Amino acid sequence: MSQNDDYNQKLKSLVRSLPDVPEPGVVFRDITTLLKDAEGFGKTVDEMVNFYPKEEIDKVAAIDARGFILGGAIAHRLSTGFIPLRKQGKLPWHTIGRDYSLEYGGDRLEIHTDSVAKGERVLLVDDLLATGGTATAAIQLLEETGAKITGCCFVINLPNLGGSELIRRLGHKVKTVIEFE
Repeated sequence: MSQNDDYNQKLKSLVRSLPDVPEPGVVFRDITTLLKDAEGFGKTVDEMVNFYPKEEIDKVAAIDARGFILGGAIAHRLSTGFIPLRKQGKLPWHTIGRDYSLEYGGDRLEIHTDSVAKGERVLLVDDLLATGGTATAAIQLLEETGAKITGCCFVINLPNLGGSELIRRLGHKVKTVIEFE
C-alpha cells in the first residue's frame, strides 16, 4: 500500500456512515466529520486540486450545499471564479433549472443564466457521486449556459449506484478521492 493509499484510507475513516438515513436502506455518507478535521479537509482539497491542471479551468462550479465548501476552497486554490448550483428558489437573479432524481427522491437545481461565458472551461465539484442524477442536472445546466465541462470531481464515489459510469457515458471525466462500495 502506498503512502497515498494509506492517506486515502485515513480520509475514508473520517467519513461518518449513517445507516437508514434519510430512509431505510440508504447509507448516508456524512463528510462533516472529515471537514472538521483540519488535516483531512486540507488533504481532500489538495487531492481535488491536484487532479486538474490549473490552466485548464476558468471556473469551478459546485452543487448545493456541501459542494460549496469544497468548491469554494478549490476555486480559491486555482485562482478561478466560483459558480453556485443551488436548490430551487435560492438564487436571486434570472435562472434556468433542471429536475433530477436521487436514490431516495427528487429535487431541482438552478443556475444564474449569466454564470458562464460561452466556452469557459468549468470544473464541476460536489461531495458525493451516487446515482449521478444531481451531477447530470448540473452538467446539463452548465452546458446550457455555454460551459465546456473539463471534469467532474467528487470526494466520495458510490460506484455500485452507477453515477460515475453515467457521467463517463455522457463524455465527462470523473475523479474521486475515496470510494465506498
